Amino acid sequence: MAGWNLEPAYAALADDFGSLEAVFALQGEQVTQDPLSEVIRVERGGVNYYVKRYVGAGKGLRRYLGRPRVKSEWQNLKRFAKWGIPTAEVVAWGLERKGMAYDRGAMITRELPCTEDLSALAERNDPCLSDPAWVDKISRQLAEYTRTMHDQRFTHNDLKWRNLLVDRQRVLYLIDCPNGAFWRGFWLKYRITKDLACLDKVAKYHLSATQRLRFYLQYRQRPRLSASDKQRIRHVVKFFEGRE
Repeated sequence: MAGWNLEPAYAALADDFGSLEAVFALQGEQVTQDPLSEVIRVERGGVNYYVKRYVGAGKGLRRYLGRPRVKSEWQNLKRFAKWGIPTAEVVAWGLERKGMAYDRGAMITRELPCTEDLSALAERNDPCLSDPAWVDKISRQLAEYTRTMHDQRFTHNDLKWRNLLVDRQRVLYLIDCPNGAFWRGFWLKYRITKDLACLDKVAKYHLSATQRLRFYLQYRQRPRLSASDKQRIRHVVKFFEGRE
């Protein structure tokens, strides 16, 4: 049994994007590949699209239990859009089951033009990371979007610089969130700390202590740290100790 959806605005691309069979027959430039999935880039009408195809949910019980990874991906990107967090537009999505077992699935997103991920900027020590105005604008956006997620009791769970895109107008986008989920209680606090620690893991090498603290205050929407803030910051700083 297959379920497939194509946004009405892209009905003209139905020959290529209109069914799971057509999507798995597409050929394009390979971007990534692993045992369970691949991403290819295709161009239609002068626009690039990223086609992510999953050929499995994992071994054993993973084929029967829980949400398939591809379903989490499209649901979470749609959540971001609903919450006002800039992200890649989901053009088409769906999956197929054989009996009770997940078989395959896919998601197509429209390219965010003229964007680059923050990890690429960090790797080459891009001058923009030394521009206080540039850093402040990106920091404020990131603080707002992170707070928005966490206020919903939702955490990204892979909030790394490589999953943060920025364009030439200094607009920030959050992408690639298959592991994002809702939590409560202790686990919510732990996952929030992990999100913040993932961000700081690279930030500590490229931003000043003042800039990192300013981000946290922007995230908390307060002028100074409380006792609980100081405790969380200690946990954030130590989160990846011994694992880098």
